[in-house]
Parts: sequence; structure tokens; C-alpha cells
Amino acid sequence: MDKIRAMITGIQGYVPDYILTNKELEKLVETNDEWIVSRTGIKERRILKGEDQGSSVMGAAAVKGLLEKTGTDPLDIDLIICATVTPDMPFPATGNLIADKVGAKNSYSFDVGAACSGFLFALNMGSQYIQTGTHKKVIVVGADKMSSIVDYTDRTTCILFGDGAGAVLLEPTTEDLGIMDTILRSDGSGAPYLHMKAGGSARPATIDTVMAKEHFAYQEGSTVFKFAVTNMADVSAKVMERNGLKGEDIAWLVPHQANKRIIDATANRMGIGPEKVMMNIEKYGNTTAATIPLCLWDYEKQLKKGDNLVLAAFGGGFTWGAIYLKWAYDPK
Repeated sequence: MDKIRAMITGIQGYVPDYILTNKELEKLVETNDEWIVSRTGIKERRILKGEDQGSSVMGAAAVKGLLEKTGTDPLDIDLIICATVTPDMPFPATGNLIADKVGAKNSYSFDVGAACSGFLFALNMGSQYIQTGTHKKVIVVGADKMSSIVDYTDRTTCILFGDGAGAVLLEPTTEDLGIMDTILRSDGSGAPYLHMKAGGSARPATIDTVMAKEHFAYQEGSTVFKFAVTNMADVSAKVMERNGLKGEDIAWLVPHQANKRIIDATANRMGIGPEKVMMNIEKYGNTTAATIPLCLWDYEKQLKKGDNLVLAAFGGGFTWGAIYLKWAYDPK
């Protein structure tokens, strides 16, 4: 019996209309465009405005576009997995809300929380459902409204994050295509360096936690940078090594868009040049679980069937990982 693999058969992204530029941030905190660009590579980011607008709004927009683009009936979707750390609410799952918004009445859905590595964790999970033969159409969404947990008086974090969503459709194949190998890792001892202190069951929301600004993302930048550079590069190199791949065999590195210096270090470790690295950090910033699908969306027309891709990420938790996949279709 031929081995079943999960292949990506469609990709769609969504970003809000409002553009928050570095120049605008100069009015909010003590920073400047040159400082931000030289350290992060970010020039602007998108922000979701309006009341009662959560991650599901962006996720649903991406999924609707994906269904239309691929000619897929929402009633044929078996499962929707949403990777997010900014759910609309603690429950129900944001995936449930997305499924309802797009009319996927026959699917079930749930959320995955692995911070910036969330899309990779969810993609791996979705591929397992396909490989069992029990699921034919699985949608994996990465959606985060980071502006909802960013302190715009903290110049160490407010320059980094933006809002956005991306979604892929997974379907089965017996060809030598799709998700070939995965390495995922986590280390809970990294929690003190990148976390949101309050709002969970350990520290429920009170007037004191709100006044102390404990419902915003916190990170110890230098420590996170060191861990990210080492671990994201390590797993990327390892997934290549165990599949007998050299730098010249890789068509694209698809890295989490957190910091240009981390991306450059990963590419160097893999032995690939900048011409093979997907980058859109300059216009979207760090959209957490949405960065990798947004990259695939931006570069879709440059991808060819059979291209070797390495998807790599590092995030709070700590979490990190790499996925080796062979692209399944030519530009449409």
C-alpha cells in the first residue's frame, strides 16, 4: 500500500488595512526608524482596528479566501486547527468561531497554543490526521492579534508585533510530495523570559493585575535572541541532515519572522544564501502564528511543484521546530 502524506494544496493570507509605521511609533515611544530597522528589519506592521474584532475575524477571512481560491465546499472540510496565543476568548476555541463564520458545519475544530511555533505544531498535527486516512481535507490556520497584548509604552516589544492570519488546506497524496519530516521541541524552563504573566488560571485578572500591566507580552530580549539563534538553526540543520539534504537542495527557507538577525543566522547554518530565504518581516512585523503562512502566501507564485522547503520557528514556551516539505503544485 502506498504511503499517504499530507500535502498543502492551497494557501491564503489576510492582513488588516491599518498600517502602523515606524514613524508613527516614534510618536509613542522613544525610538526611531533607523534603530528599529537595523535591529529587527521591521519597517511597518498591520493592526486590526474596531470593537469586538478578534483573531477569528482575520482567521475566517483567510479561510474564506482559501476556500474560494481552491474551489472547496466548506461542508467538505473535516477539521480546522487554529494556532493562536490571542484567542477571541478563553473558550470556545477560536477555531470553533472560524468554522462557524465560514460555514464549515461538518468539521470539528480546536486551538493549538505554541506561540510563534504554533503554526508548525498545528501543521504537524493536521498532517497526522491526513496520514491516518480518516481525514481528507484539513485546514490549518495561524491567526494572532498581537496588538491586543502589546504595551504601546514599552519600546522593547511594541516595535516588534503586528496582526494577521494565514491558512493552508491539507489533502492526502501518495506522490513523493507534502510533509516529509518534522522536528518539534519545547522547554518550559524558558517561560520566565517570554510570557504573559496574568490572565490565566494561575493569576486571574484583577484590578491589580491590570494596573500592573501584567496582561501584556513580556520578553527578555537578549536571552530569547540567544536561545532562538541556537535552537532554530539547530533543528533546521538537523532536519536537512537526516534527510540527506545540502544547501543546494533547498529551494526556500520559510522562517518565522521575528528578527532578521535570527533568520540570517539560521540561513547561514543551513548553508543557503539570502536569495533562498522568504522574508516579509519589513511589512508585517512578527505576527506570531501567522508569519509562516503569510510568507508562503506572499511567495506562492514563486513556488514550483517538488521544491524542497524548510519551515522553521522559535517561540515562547520555549517552543521551536522545523518541517521539511516538498511543495505540491505549480503556480496557478
